[in-house]
Amino acid sequence: MRLTDISIKNLMRRKAKAGFIMAGLVVGVAAMVAVIGFVRTMTAEINHKMERYGANILILPKTEDLQLSYGGINLGGVSFDVEQIRQADLQRLSGIKNAANIAATGPTLLGVVSANNQKVLLAGIDMTSADILKPWWTLSGKRPGDNGLLVGAQTARVLNLTIGQDVDINGHAMPVVGILGATGSQDDDLLFAALSTAQRILGKQGQISMVEVAALCNACPVDDMVQQISGVLPDAKVMAIQQVVKGRMDTLHRFSAFSVGMSAVVILVGSLVVLTTMMSSVRERKEEIGIFRAMGFRKSHVMGIIFSEAAMISGPAGLIGYLVGTGATFLAVRFFSGLEHASVVWDPTLFGGAILLAIVVGLMASVYPAIMAARLDPNTALRSL
Repeated sequence: MRLTDISIKNLMRRKAKAGFIMAGLVVGVAAMVAVIGFVRTMTAEINHKMERYGANILILPKTEDLQLSYGGINLGGVSFDVEQIRQADLQRLSGIKNAANIAATGPTLLGVVSANNQKVLLAGIDMTSADILKPWWTLSGKRPGDNGLLVGAQTARVLNLTIGQDVDINGHAMPVVGILGATGSQDDDLLFAALSTAQRILGKQGQISMVEVAALCNACPVDDMVQQISGVLPDAKVMAIQQVVKGRMDTLHRFSAFSVGMSAVVILVGSLVVLTTMMSSVRERKEEIGIFRAMGFRKSHVMGIIFSEAAMISGPAGLIGYLVGTGATFLAVRFFSGLEHASVVWDPTLFGGAILLAIVVGLMASVYPAIMAARLDPNTALRSL
């Protein structure tokens, strides 16, 4: 009779204890899979939303500034040698090392114009990149083409503008084609036009005031990208919006730490269940083990029986735990209805890791019971019969 046959027969005789050990492993593995799966799904959703946050890198004209401030009172500043940004220079961004991480670039030209005899700030923007750079925008009407205006909420109220109405912009009659919903930002006070239109009105063809760069993606090296952009645009000032970047990285780090911590706790609980149950099983079987030793079984044979039983339980427990954990992740994703783009996908790495982890935990938790069984004195065990 092989050692595996003895292990199988023992498990069949003690179905309750085998089921208790499997339950402990299933709960531990299922909790690990559920937590990791849910955190990965949340991380993917966060990445998707972060990519819609807008710009996190700004490219501004380089200036030599002297800030006039003292004691918290800002009196403005004096600028010397302001370097203009040329629109044609933006083609250099495609040559940086991390060009693939750039989701969108939004060149912007700013200038003061007269709108119906009132001074208003006009912003010429690239309308094609506005969906990525300004996803929070809601508007009535449509985005302007080559000859049209998008009016901020506050500007529309002050100037009493409606869709279809013509506005005199520096002597150019331009229709209002859209009104921007209130954003609570400076966008409410602006007039927006296509970049080429604003350049023509302001007489600044080929020039831009600033560039917004959206590079929010999974693990984008934003600081490196700032240095790379500075290298190809030496006459510009490039800076990262650190609040957005740090907030994103902190969020992902917290989710990752939570995943690891929760997984470690539940796996530890599962291993303790296996340990105590296996020790109880060994104590109940000391007469049986004593007979094996009297028949010539070595200590290694006795330990092999214990480890075989643990492995036979751990493998199926890992499979069941993965299925239960994946189901729990699916239910959790459906429960949190705000996860619009989240989905649970088959992960072979997590599947293999769950089974491997169950086997490793089951075997490690059986080390002490196996040693305890191997050290049983056959004479003492047989004397208790």
